[in-house]
Amino acid sequence: MRHAKKLKKLSKPTDQRIALLRSLAFSLIMNGKIKTSRTRAKAVRKIIEKIVALSKKGNISSLRQAIKILPHKKVVSEFFKTAPERYKNNTGGVCRIINIGTRRGDNADIVLLELVG
Repeated sequence: MRHAKKLKKLSKPTDQRIALLRSLAFSLIMNGKIKTSRTRAKAVRKIIEKIVALSKKGNISSLRQAIKILPHKKVVSEFFKTAPERYKNNTGGVCRIINIGTRRGDNADIVLLELVG
C-alpha cells in the first residue's frame, strides 16, 4: 500500500524538482550545512536519511542505490566511508533543522539544515 507516500511538489515539474533536491543534498553532504526554505529542507532530509541508511549497510549494492539517488560517485563513496562511523548510534534524525527567520521578499521561513554528528 502507498499510504503516506505523498511528497511535496515544490511548485516544479518532476525533472526540475529532482535536480533541485539532488543539488541541495550534494551541497549538504559537501558543506555540512545549508540555508534553504523549510519545505525544501524537509524534502532534502528524506533523501539524506535514505543515503545514510544505505551507507550503514556498507555493501556494494547499497552504494549503487545511493549513486542512483545522488549521482556523484566520488562524493557518495567518500560519504560511505565516513557516515557509518559517524551515525552508528543514530537510528534516524541525522539532519537538524534550525529556524533562522523569514525571507524578505516572500516571507518564506528560512532554516539552517545541518548534518548532526
